[in-house]
Amino acid sequence: MKEKKEGFKTFVRNKKAKFEYEILDKFEAGIVLTGPEVKAVRAGKASIADAHVRIKNGEFYIRGLDITKYEQIGYAEQDPLRDKKLLLHKHEIKKLTGKIAEKGLTLIPLSVYAKGSFIKLEMALVRGKKLHDRRADLKKKAEERSMDRQYKIR
Repeated sequence: MKEKKEGFKTFVRNKKAKFEYEILDKFEAGIVLTGPEVKAVRAGKASIADAHVRIKNGEFYIRGLDITKYEQIGYAEQDPLRDKKLLLHKHEIKKLTGKIAEKGLTLIPLSVYAKGSFIKLEMALVRGKKLHDRRADLKKKAEERSMDRQYKIR
């Protein structure tokens, strides 16, 4: 467990998302997981580094969410890279399907966290940044850091 914020326990966070993509809108979805997968996520053994969201038959699935095999699983088999179904309301599915059809927009996961007894996924509708946008962000961040340093000295 990495962070507690407003009653939520964040297990996994996509740190490169803000650097590589321009975040347009954020959404929350439930994830359909098996018992051992839930225990592994709560133990912090998940990774969303290469994960992305796909639409299959009008339903959303997350592909590439790597949940490491739970050690005390016993006899049950677990595929760590299987596609996991996302639970969204119908109006959210229609809205997202329409926006994804636009050129250059995609859905990426931002974090996996617990909300009560449920495991939730925060995902974002994003557009990829160009190289010059990334450079401008790095320059802006460096300037802010230097201003903060100067302010602390005084």
